[in-house]
Amino acid sequence: MLDIKFIRENSDLVKNAVKVKKLENTVDIDEVLRLDKSYGDILKRVEDHRGLKNELSNTISKLTGEEREKLIVEATGVKGELEILEAKLKGTKTKLDEMLLWVPNPQAVDVPVGNGEEDNVSLRKEGKIPTFDFKVKNHLELGINLGIIDTERGAKIGGFRGYFLKNDGVDLEKALLNYATDLIKSKGFDFYTVPWMVKPQYLVGTGYFPWGEEDHYKNQDGMGLIGTAEVSLTSYYAGEVLEEKDLPIKLAGISSCFRREIGSYGKDTRGIFRVHQFMKVEQVVLLPEGEELSREWHERMLGYSEEFLKNLGLSYQILLMCSADMGAGQRKKYDIETWFPSQNKYRETHSDSYFLDFQSRRLNIKYKDSKGKLKYVSTLNNTVAATPRLMAAVLENYQQKDGSIKVPKVLQKYMGKKLIKAKKN
Repeated sequence: MLDIKFIRENSDLVKNAVKVKKLENTVDIDEVLRLDKSYGDILKRVEDHRGLKNELSNTISKLTGEEREKLIVEATGVKGELEILEAKLKGTKTKLDEMLLWVPNPQAVDVPVGNGEEDNVSLRKEGKIPTFDFKVKNHLELGINLGIIDTERGAKIGGFRGYFLKNDGVDLEKALLNYATDLIKSKGFDFYTVPWMVKPQYLVGTGYFPWGEEDHYKNQDGMGLIGTAEVSLTSYYAGEVLEEKDLPIKLAGISSCFRREIGSYGKDTRGIFRVHQFMKVEQVVLLPEGEELSREWHERMLGYSEEFLKNLGLSYQILLMCSADMGAGQRKKYDIETWFPSQNKYRETHSDSYFLDFQSRRLNIKYKDSKGKLKYVSTLNNTVAATPRLMAAVLENYQQKDGSIKVPKVLQKYMGKKLIKAKKN
């Protein structure tokens, strides 16, 4: 959420953010400003009436007789008018607060303006793309032949995009998650398991609602299933006041994640690349205010994911996301795309974003600086590892001619083997 004062003073900037993030159908900044002015006007009238009511009460207490009765009648009228104005003030405030939830965060100055994913900018490519002297198979074919992936029975039991991992498939997924966990712990992050079901206000607080509400699952109690541990981790200190000396706070967590994939109908329908349920290791950082500090940490967190992929021996590219391919709350976002041989292209496996105080205002997370002044923290988040998509990349990049899979060296200690082969019946 943006400070209403910031919107008043930077209305053109905020209007431009609505435009370049393609959110014109969700919020009208002129209407926000009109409602804000109306709220201010009503508030002044309420304060005037409260002052008059108090003044009349004090005067009445000192009078008797006819003059007192006359002022009582006047005070009764003022009280009635005040009740009407207070109800109007509350209604206006509620409507304004609802509209403010739809106002996006303006993008950083170096974010390219674009209309969609085709306008994202490839900053660099890293790693060696593997070559094969045989016809490569996709991860699903490899997984079926090895007996480690079963999407047919997965769909039977779990519906469209359902899947089972089996035996070495389970162990490979665990190895990736365990390595990601160990790596991020080595960077000084506290590690958590997190609630998978959260109250709706924390999906609002992290900026997933109201824009992405249709892409989330809900239970019969109105709780939302998280699409990333970012929601739970960023909300951990909601409503609290931290001390500047304790910042940065570095949190990481592992969770199941759930997404309806509403906007992905017909995309990646085979295999385990795009699924409704997956596992992820996520990192969140809370910082003091200041964009340069957030940008510094944004790059640092990107480096953690790059270290992870380099140690796996996977080729990848870094994308700077354009304005229309970012979340409404994101100030700047990088995606990492990892090479998939069967598709002969890079596909998204990681994302890295910073928000400044956009999330912390919604969640009311503040810190007390060295002078005792209360300020909102800045928030960032980044993917360390998401499976089974990353597992699919390992299968394809490490496939052998006979259909076996070399286990990346860094994962061998977690799996206890160097090669994944089909089990004999």
